[in-house]
Amino acid sequence: MDNNNNNNQIENANQNENENEMKNLEKKKSKIKRKKRKRKRKRKGIEKKRLFHSFFSLFDKDSISKQDFDKLKQFDFFPKSFLVDIQNKVIQDNQKEIENKEKEIEDKNKEIEDKWKKEIEDKNKEIEEKWKKENQDLKTENEKMKPIFDQYQMEIELRKNFPQFSDSEIIKDIEYVKKLQEWINDNNFFSKMKKGFSAKKDGFDCKNWHKAVDNKGKTLVIIKTKDNFIFGGFTQVGFNGNSGWINDSNSFIFSLRNDKGDRDPEKFNHNGGSYAIHCGLSYGPIFGYSGNWDWGLVSTLQPGHSSFGSSYNLPNGIKKGTNEAQSYLAGSYNKWIVDEVETYFI
Repeated sequence: MDNNNNNNQIENANQNENENEMKNLEKKKSKIKRKKRKRKRKRKGIEKKRLFHSFFSLFDKDSISKQDFDKLKQFDFFPKSFLVDIQNKVIQDNQKEIENKEKEIEDKNKEIEDKWKKEIEDKNKEIEEKWKKENQDLKTENEKMKPIFDQYQMEIELRKNFPQFSDSEIIKDIEYVKKLQEWINDNNFFSKMKKGFSAKKDGFDCKNWHKAVDNKGKTLVIIKTKDNFIFGGFTQVGFNGNSGWINDSNSFIFSLRNDKGDRDPEKFNHNGGSYAIHCGLSYGPIFGYSGNWDWGLVSTLQPGHSSFGSSYNLPNGIKKGTNEAQSYLAGSYNKWIVDEVETYFI
């Protein structure tokens, strides 16, 4: 029994030894395999590095983008100098991109600014031209209104300072009033006189005129024609309705306006004859005679007649009987039509 036990122990011991040897052998084999695999991987890595080194030695690093560089950094087999060059290139590209973007923004801002300036200039020009036109229109309108305004102001002054002409249909210019005041040279008469006859109001009839005017003493007669001639006469002795011709050395006739309004008011004195004024009831007012009237009105107070130079002195250079003399006061000898007759006295 003891021998059998010893044999079994020996056999078990040998078996265990063999198993240990087999395990150690397997371990050695595994270690050798691992070393072989490691050497193989190392050789592959070296070959890959050599391959990439050879490739990138010919590769244009300037053409690598930032995205490509980010991918390349994932591999550990690239040379450090290569990655540094690539990184510097990416930084330069980024800087250049920033500069280009800044330049693009600057150009865009300049384009917007130029466009804005152009729009402002065009708008300012439009506003300026519109303002100039409106200003010119206003100036034109003011120029149109100025005569009306001046006339209105003149009429206000005339009514205030010369109320005797406040309702006159003929006298609208205060300068005419001042001339009449100067020529008559009698402030008492001039301040107290009033309009005693108006053909438009009292009728174009010599009888009505005589009824209103006769025996009033000093008398001022003013005529306005349809062609806007304004003229008349003044007598110290006045009309009486009973006599024919009366002498009045202080009488005069006058012209305040021609048809164009481009002639200054003028006074023409009596030349000393016996025909200063005519007082017959069959006619209206008549001043002067020597074959023809200097000026006068028929029974209907129109039309009138004028042959200036008969009893009153003509302007220098104008001869009696000429067309110029006959048309000087009213525009013609007997073709002028009376628009209004106004007669003033106390």
